This record gives sequence, C-alpha cells and structure tokens, in this order.
Amino acid sequence: MNNTSSIIVTGAAGFIGSCMVQYLNEKGFENLILVDDFGEESKRVNWESKKFSQIVERYNLFDWLEANDPKVDYVIHMGARTDTTEFNYAIHEELNVEYSKSLWRYCTARQVPLIYASSAATYGAGELGYDDDHNIVDKLHPLNPYGVSKNEFDKIALHQVYTPPYWAGLKFFNVYGPNEYHKGRMASVIFHSVNQIKKDGFVKLFRSHKKEFKDGEQLRDFIYVKDVVKIVYWMMLESEKETEKKHPTGAGIFTSYTRALPCGIYNLGTGSARSFNDLVKATFHGLDLQPRIEYIDMPEDIRDKYQYFTEANMHKLKEAGYEEPFYSLEEGVDDYVRNYLGGGKIW
Repeated sequence: MNNTSSIIVTGAAGFIGSCMVQYLNEKGFENLILVDDFGEESKRVNWESKKFSQIVERYNLFDWLEANDPKVDYVIHMGARTDTTEFNYAIHEELNVEYSKSLWRYCTARQVPLIYASSAATYGAGELGYDDDHNIVDKLHPLNPYGVSKNEFDKIALHQVYTPPYWAGLKFFNVYGPNEYHKGRMASVIFHSVNQIKKDGFVKLFRSHKKEFKDGEQLRDFIYVKDVVKIVYWMMLESEKETEKKHPTGAGIFTSYTRALPCGIYNLGTGSARSFNDLVKATFHGLDLQPRIEYIDMPEDIRDKYQYFTEANMHKLKEAGYEEPFYSLEEGVDDYVRNYLGGGKIW
C-alpha cells in the first residue's frame, strides 16, 4: 500500500465514508474512486472539496468497473441504507445485502482486499452479549430490518468458500462526529442536542421504560468517527503484512506465510459504555454551558426495539495488535462540538 494505490470508497458522500476519504487524503492518498448517490445536494459539501480521481454513481458502479477495468488495490465499503426506522426489508436487502454480495464477488474475482461496514445493530437486545465471535452470528436476533440485513451479509461472508485475499466486517457501535448534517432523524444525539440547546436552551432525552435503568442512564458504546477511520486505515496496512511460520521440526526453515491480521468480523467501539446523560453533559460543556436536561416518553413504536445497553468486546482487535488509545467520550464530543458543529464545518 502506497500513496499511488487505487482505493474504492463506497458511501463516500455520507457520514463515515466522507470522513474516511478525508483521512486517506491526509495520509497522501488521492487516487480514490468515490461511490455514492452524488445527486443528493445535502451531501455535496461532504465530498466536493476532497481529492479523488473519479466519482461513480452507486447504481452504475459495476457497469463502470466492467467498462473501464481499473486497477483497484483496496475496497472500503461504507455505503448502506442505515435508517433503523425503515421497516421495508426489501430496501435494506437491496442496498445492504445484494449490493454487498456484488462487491464481494468483484473483490474475490479480482483478488482485491475488502473492508465493509457491519453494525452493532446485529446484536439485537444483547441476549448473547456483544462479542465478535463468529460462532454466534447465526444465532443473533436483530431488532429491526436494518440490523437483520447487516447480520445477513455477515453470515454470507462467513460461509463463503471463495473470498477476497483479505476481508473484514466491522461492527460499528454508536459512531458520532462531523459530516452527519444530512442524516436528519438518524444523526447522533450530539447533533440533535446542539440544535435543541440553540433553540430551547435544554435537551430532551428519553425516559427509561425499564426499572433497572434510570432516566437518561441508558448505556451505549459511543465511538468518535476519527477513531473509526484511523482503525480502518490501520487494518488496511496490517492486512498487507505477512508473518513467517517456522518449520515444525525447528530446523529454522520458513515454509509458509500467513496474513498478520486475520480475516473476519470485528467489533468497532471503545469497549466502554457511557450514558446518554454523560453524552449530553459533554455536549453542553463543548458549548461552555451548564447542562439542562428534560425527559420525555419514548415513542411506543420503538420501545420494544430499543437497546438499553451496548458495549463492544474489543479483545479481538487488541489481540490483532491495535494499541492506539481511543478518544474519551468527553474528548471526542468536545472536539466535535467546538471544531465542527459550532460553525457548521465538515472534516
């Protein structure tokens, strides 16, 4: 992998995808093929100032690849339908399952490494915990069609005989950060909190409808998008490395090489669950204001599908060698609020 490497980034006009492009630009990568629905004006600000070699409309990608036959060194698949309130599974199936299968086939045929976005929504209510253990993927029960679609592709990936030379599915937990202005209802609590504070001076959070959780004390594993893209980049580099295997007789003869980073499903959170109260207090602090929080009833249509606790088991990624510290909740929220939300800036 070097600065001239050609990398496809899907979802490149969206939240995480555009941040991935920015991070690659800062590392010197400009030979990027950006894939998304570029006709959405609300996303234009996320990508128009980035450095890239080509933009390709999502629906035209495979025709374009066949017609142009570009040399591709890596695929980062961040594109998806991420609306957890969309209950028409056919929409999620088309964009999150079938499209991903097509990318998998392309990467397998051309032997191109693939990293794709999965989701912590696959864990459902957390009955089986939050361990990125391949053995539980078939047993998970996501709470909404979005989570089902993400888990379906994870299952498909794990059962393939023919694969890309390297592949990883990343189960994103609650990602927040710049470039999510277009997401509307699906934007982070921090984004909505800043807007509420500017309008009303206080923030509304859902009451708890479970006696074991106090109001606002529902827990999530919040991870800053700058950590997410940093880890993806690290995985890209590590997946190219090989480790030597000594001859079993101990003769010192090296007989085979294996990739230093195992293929498979990885959690991508911080490993530390924090409350929505903590999140909102950090948001107020980023605006240099005292916290004012009010609690409202959770809409009935999501009460039975609401996760009260998520926390990524990050053992697998650490075992693979990732040792960099994560932004704390307070550090990440402060950077986001002061340097981006305060002035409507993108990254």
